[in-house]
Amino acid sequence: MLCRPPEAIRDITGLRNKKCVPCEGGNIEKLEDGEINRLRLQCPGWKVSKTAQGVDCISCDWKVKNFASGLELMTRLGKVADEEGHHPDLHLTGYNNIKAELSTHTVGGLTINDFILAAKLNDVELSDLMPKKKAKFWA
Repeated sequence: MLCRPPEAIRDITGLRNKKCVPCEGGNIEKLEDGEINRLRLQCPGWKVSKTAQGVDCISCDWKVKNFASGLELMTRLGKVADEEGHHPDLHLTGYNNIKAELSTHTVGGLTINDFILAAKLNDVELSDLMPKKKAKFWA
């Protein structure tokens, strides 16, 4: 489950207030490791990993309550991605596990766009899609 940071942190980092830059035409650069680590800290719930093709990416996992919730989460994430013009690879596996992977295909790695979109995806409302917590029998 994704832990959301306090509003004040979001305003300090500012990623969610930025807009993705069109990456066609070579007007965006691949990030160095130091910058990746700095930006990763501003996107709670996202981790640096590699795609199945071995490309650097950031990824986030969610477990939703059922298949329909998985499809709805993908729709909500896709809407934000369309608004930014930057699209993640979305995976639905095991009927209720969603994984989003962000990388910039034109540079073969990570750019500022990936972190901007991750910050905006963290703002997607998904509490209605999450499994209900089971009551504990033992206190």
